Amino acid sequence: MALRVNEENFEKEVLNSEIPVLADFYSDSCVPCKRLSPVLAEIEEELSSDIKFVKININFDGTIAEKYEVYSVPTLVFFKSGSELSRLSGAVDKKAILELLK
Repeated sequence: MALRVNEENFEKEVLNSEIPVLADFYSDSCVPCKRLSPVLAEIEEELSSDIKFVKININFDGTIAEKYEVYSVPTLVFFKSGSELSRLSGAVDKKAILELLK
């Protein structure tokens, strides 16, 4: 299950992670976010040894969303070695997410 990340542990869990991180910026009231959640859980089950999966609720941790210019949800941001490598916005399919992670 994806780790819930907030302003207190973002640096440790995402920026200082030894493995790449896929950050799911979401909102509890977002229907596309809810549809994407089981897809992400399935991918996490397949790739959890290679990639860390985290969730960031923009309603509670808007400062992180602002810093990374996340203006819509869902937005997936792929980090490696503390830097953003790529991102996807909107309700994307599993294939698109796997392409992002390659």
